Amino acid sequence: MSTQHSETPEATYSFKDIEAKWGPVWEQTGVFTAAEDDARERRYVLDMFPYPSGDLHMGHAEAFAMGDVVARYWRQCGYNVLHPIGWDSFGLPAENAAIKRNAHPAEWTYTNIDTQAASFKRYGISADWSRRLHTSDPEYYRWTQWLFARFYEKGLAYRKNHPVNWCPKDQTVLANEQVVDGACERCGTPVTKKSLNQWYFRITDYADRLLEDMDQLKGHWPERVLLMQKNWIGRSEGAHVDFAIEAAGERPEQKVTVFTTRPDTLYGATFFVVAADAELADELVTADRRAELAAYQERIKALSEIERQSTEREKTGVFTGRYAINPLSGEKLPVWAADYVLADYGTGAIMAVPAHDQRDLDFAQTFDLPVRVVVDTGEEDPAETGVATAGEGTLVNSGELDGLAKAEAIARAVEILEAAGTGERTVNFRLRDWLLSRQRFWGTPIPIVHCPDCGEVPVPDDQLPVRLPDDLKGEDLAPQGTSPLAAATDWVNTDCPACGGPAQRDTDTMDTFVDSSWYFLRYLSPDYTEGPFDPEAARQWMPVGQYVGGVEHAILHLLYARFFTKVIHDLGLLEVSEPFAALLNQGQVLNGGKAMSKSLGNGVDLGEQLDLFGVDAVRLTMIFASPPEDDVDWADVSPSGSAKFLARAWRLAGDVSSEPGADPAAGDPGLRSVTHRTVAESAELLDAGKFNVVVAKLMELVNATRKTIDTGAGGADPAVREAVEAAAVILSLFAPYTAEDMWARLGHEPSVANAGWPAVDPDLLVEDTVIAVVQIKGKVRDRLEVAPDISEDELRAAALASSAVQRILDGQEPRKVIVRAPKLVNIVTA
Repeated sequence: MSTQHSETPEATYSFKDIEAKWGPVWEQTGVFTAAEDDARERRYVLDMFPYPSGDLHMGHAEAFAMGDVVARYWRQCGYNVLHPIGWDSFGLPAENAAIKRNAHPAEWTYTNIDTQAASFKRYGISADWSRRLHTSDPEYYRWTQWLFARFYEKGLAYRKNHPVNWCPKDQTVLANEQVVDGACERCGTPVTKKSLNQWYFRITDYADRLLEDMDQLKGHWPERVLLMQKNWIGRSEGAHVDFAIEAAGERPEQKVTVFTTRPDTLYGATFFVVAADAELADELVTADRRAELAAYQERIKALSEIERQSTEREKTGVFTGRYAINPLSGEKLPVWAADYVLADYGTGAIMAVPAHDQRDLDFAQTFDLPVRVVVDTGEEDPAETGVATAGEGTLVNSGELDGLAKAEAIARAVEILEAAGTGERTVNFRLRDWLLSRQRFWGTPIPIVHCPDCGEVPVPDDQLPVRLPDDLKGEDLAPQGTSPLAAATDWVNTDCPACGGPAQRDTDTMDTFVDSSWYFLRYLSPDYTEGPFDPEAARQWMPVGQYVGGVEHAILHLLYARFFTKVIHDLGLLEVSEPFAALLNQGQVLNGGKAMSKSLGNGVDLGEQLDLFGVDAVRLTMIFASPPEDDVDWADVSPSGSAKFLARAWRLAGDVSSEPGADPAAGDPGLRSVTHRTVAESAELLDAGKFNVVVAKLMELVNATRKTIDTGAGGADPAVREAVEAAAVILSLFAPYTAEDMWARLGHEPSVANAGWPAVDPDLLVEDTVIAVVQIKGKVRDRLEVAPDISEDELRAAALASSAVQRILDGQEPRKVIVRAPKLVNIVTA
């Protein structure tokens, strides 16, 4: 019997009332707390934790909605899900805010954390709040310092003098990755070079493993991220070649080693270049040229590495007054200092082969140095054309290497060098050791004491954490060229842990990427006091099953976290050697095709959107707009449309009149088939990360259910209850407040989050009919309901017999009929 229902006005669906009702229930019941005494299979879902720079923005709304879909889906599938939350709470913005406000950075930091925490709770994230952490808590950074001490013991943390990127405005060191187009990524000030004694992590010791273990991630991480990391590590096979530098004046003879991928071209080396800002340049230069070198070094300080290595830029340099001896030919090569060679790539020195390297050729032509072809590629002489020939060819002008092809010549050159003791085969990496020193206050203090008698002494574990002083604020934190901690003499001056004599604490703090390189492990046991994490908890939960965050972290954070995980594995604390089994990079939220920014005036306030449309409508809009990895343009989407759909879905629950537990077997078979296909297809789509398509399927189910209620079997049909319950469960992944209220209106206790993914009857997945689209000249002209197993001939005949098709053809014979049974017929006319 058909029962007509007139839909109640949309005003009866009040997102404000629903949010106010269910938010406190979730918090009081702790429904999203991961259980430790649970025998179910465990799954760990993690969003890249936020920095507390203010309230949540539209980017947070997108990223955390995506991660929450995975967490909620896995929970519905019956897994014991860990989905924690915390804050990456050290960093320069807090320090700058403290200077401006004459306050301690903690005040600004924790105020913002409280604001964001309230917004996250409002946003309905299924987070386990019992594991909340902040990297600026002493209870957290105690273990960051403990890990540093273990790295130090293994020789993986060390200090050295080195030219570093220096931001004159922020008065701090920057890693290479934090210099963007020659400027500080934070403040935009042009970056210069400064020689400082800095702490480094020896990440290069793990370069091969970081590359090799990418095989474990293929198919589970975006290909572009793996490619970016591979290129950043930059593995090159070649040879170390020893050049003797002739004595000159007060400078004795010395050996300098270079790395080259082309030892076969040694006979083509016509000069030798050292990085002008390397210590080696100062060691080599003769007394009469020292002033010229110093002036040149000063000029190049402001240049970025990209500028220095650009093939477009005019080459500059100074002669050092020294000569290197070519180990194969015995030829004397003038030694130059130039900016296009980098101090920390390879050995900071190169043999220059201008005929076959464009930058070397540009330098040679600038300073009128010889150009000698040693690889015959069939191209014109580079000395004449100004274009280096870097291709394949046969060796010429190369002694016993003449006539050999590239691969053979490389192997033979290495044999000769090794026999003479002047070289050896080796591997080099573009990756450099991780510079972690920062001359700022709001970061993890480096747990080292400097003693005049004992040297570097790690702070004993039982004296950790080395806490930041509480009495520095405002102008005390202003950039002064050294860490603000250096001015805190009461804090700096201490006793040596080894001898008890007077000593001083290290006054640098750690790069905040150190804090975020292991936070995912602390979530596993945030109250554990015997180490940074409980190894047994790590054995049960790791690796992270799904990690969600922006692609901008492809190199820095993700590479560092992989490095930390491998070191901790080698310490015997962790079974896994990769932290994140799968990675999802969500896109950006744009407005009018451009990234939101204050300068463009195109920002969208998340709080205003939530007040206007409700949390669920904003979340649903983010997910429905595009695949997760694509950008969302807020100007092109419709949160008001999402709000109308949610009201429509919500009203279905009020129209169900059968009792909970009613057997749907006797219900409307057509609706049951739609329901079960929607559930089955949604599971496949969720596993494939196609969240937006799941929303589309859900909309189809809601429409089919409304049609059954209004013009079919009616709300008393148990198939309608089955459909609405399935809709509520699927909707809970995207719009948790609306789904929770639907679940309650259907007569169930909270929470829908634990309802369980609906079971699918395979018999109901078989389609009795499918819709075949008929096109003429690419335009849809008819839709035919046909059997799924219809043959091509039968479908062609049915399409041509269609009255709509016959009317358009008007007696004309089709030139061609393309049939793709059972879904498509494309008719081509003359």
